[in-house]
Amino acid sequence: MTQAANLIAKIAEGEEFHPPSISDFFPEGLLFVGTPFEITRINLAQFLATAVLVVILLIGTRNMRVIPGRFQSIVEMGMLFVRDTFAHGILGRKDGDRFLPLLMTMFFMILFMNLTGIIPGINIAGTSVIAVPLLLAIVSYVAFIYAGIKKSPAGFFRNALFPPGVPPFLYIIVTPLEFLSTFIIRPVTLTLRLLMNMIVGHLMLVLFFSATHFFLLTMGGWWSLLSVGTLAFGFAFTLFEVLVAVLQAYVFTILTAVYIQLAVAEEH
Repeated sequence: MTQAANLIAKIAEGEEFHPPSISDFFPEGLLFVGTPFEITRINLAQFLATAVLVVILLIGTRNMRVIPGRFQSIVEMGMLFVRDTFAHGILGRKDGDRFLPLLMTMFFMILFMNLTGIIPGINIAGTSVIAVPLLLAIVSYVAFIYAGIKKSPAGFFRNALFPPGVPPFLYIIVTPLEFLSTFIIRPVTLTLRLLMNMIVGHLMLVLFFSATHFFLLTMGGWWSLLSVGTLAFGFAFTLFEVLVAVLQAYVFTILTAVYIQLAVAEEH
């Protein structure tokens, strides 16, 4: 009982154990504290991801050769993947080339900001605060609306809210549902899907590695054996987070391409 009481006291003091907490996503300011330009650890992760991405693209596309070197080949593979999978594969060559810069930027921005969640010393994704997913969802939404109006200024909203072939008496039900699903739910789901995956991933990693610290250094004794399991789960989940980082960039970009494709479809 004494050991348990001491353990509870240590945890209460916050010195021995750092459980997952939503407060991780509201870190204290590091620079320009108290001003509109306050910078937190998450902002530094975003700056780092952006800087690394820009440097990689600059180096990979500088002095390009007909027979590419290894680094140029890797950069070209990434760009060709986005072009062939999202742009040309979904939108076709003509519309795909128009929206390729947007899709390229979106995919690599999300990917690199997601990956900061597994970098030691940072350990939080740049997309784990709502501002970034929301901004990207708004950009996706505006691109969808722009593509639809550009394709059919007079018919885009009419066809979106009053789908052809539906009996007129059903529009009283269909039209509100189409409005909600097309113009409200889409940006909301884009935002929440990316945000929640990054938040949950961070909390799970904190849980596994803080539990390892807890069993190994706080409890000691036979409890230390449990730290082996939590450490193994932590490393396994880190690899899983790499997959999630790539998958979420893929899903967000492909949904944006699909929404644009629906907007420029012939029936509009």
